[in-house]
Amino acid sequence: MLFIQQLVNGLMLGGVYVMVAVAFTLIIGMLNFLNFTIPALFMFAAVIMWATMTGHLPFGNELIVLLFGQELRWIAGVLLALIVTALISLIIERFTYRYMKAKYGDATEHALPLVSSLGFLIFFEHLVISTWGSDPLSLTSPFGKATFEIGGILFSWPQLISLILSLIIVCALSLMLKTSKLGRALRSIAERPDTATLMGVEVGRIVPIVYIITGLLCAVSGVLFAINYTTIDAYVGDTVATVAIAGMVLGALGNVWGAIIGGLFVGILEVMSIHIVGADFAKVPIWGLLLLILIFKPTGLFGHILVGKGKF
Repeated sequence: MLFIQQLVNGLMLGGVYVMVAVAFTLIIGMLNFLNFTIPALFMFAAVIMWATMTGHLPFGNELIVLLFGQELRWIAGVLLALIVTALISLIIERFTYRYMKAKYGDATEHALPLVSSLGFLIFFEHLVISTWGSDPLSLTSPFGKATFEIGGILFSWPQLISLILSLIIVCALSLMLKTSKLGRALRSIAERPDTATLMGVEVGRIVPIVYIITGLLCAVSGVLFAINYTTIDAYVGDTVATVAIAGMVLGALGNVWGAIIGGLFVGILEVMSIHIVGADFAKVPIWGLLLLILIFKPTGLFGHILVGKGKF
């Protein structure tokens, strides 16, 4: 029974990792570089949620209470986190991809965007520290500790809703990539950007959409993390993102469904590891398994030989 309970807890945690892993997958799949601003976007959305719910926004707290009331501040926090994170992601696209691509051309592959994104990560972490401090930030979940029990297994309503919402969002994204006109354009850019341009795909208009989707995925996952685990700090994005990267690589570089399976798997593995060996060594099994996968199947469990082929 205890094993099943830990399995359920791992799936709940994996729901957060899934969206972050898919965010990494979209960027590395479309643009073929690892975007280090994703941890910053995740963290910033969680901090905005905390600041809105606790009244620690630099401005606008009175207006939020007037419009939403004290009990529904969390709705304002969700909306604000989504909007601000999407806008920040667009700014990042402008300076980690578009500006570098226009100024340096193919020389930007792949070091300059990666280093630029790393600079944004450090900037936003220290922006949060200078504004709200480096101590852990705590909030009260708007849903309390609503739980229910099935067959002796305890479920948390907020965590269950988070898991279901994560899977619905990611499945809808995967369906969009396969069936919509936008999805076909995105996949054509992922396969051969130059050929996609010759075929009439406006890469300059499509790439910002990738960043917006990435920002929204990070925002939703950051908000859900804040609501469910109620304690965050300026480095929470780093902690979550490193595990999500492991899940992405375990599943497959550039494969959305691989990222889903990998994200859920590392969530289960982390919870089981905490239960068996303790929190101090919880990451050892995750990264040990990752190293084994990389040795025997470097492209991940569902990957392809070339990152640019058949990703979505």
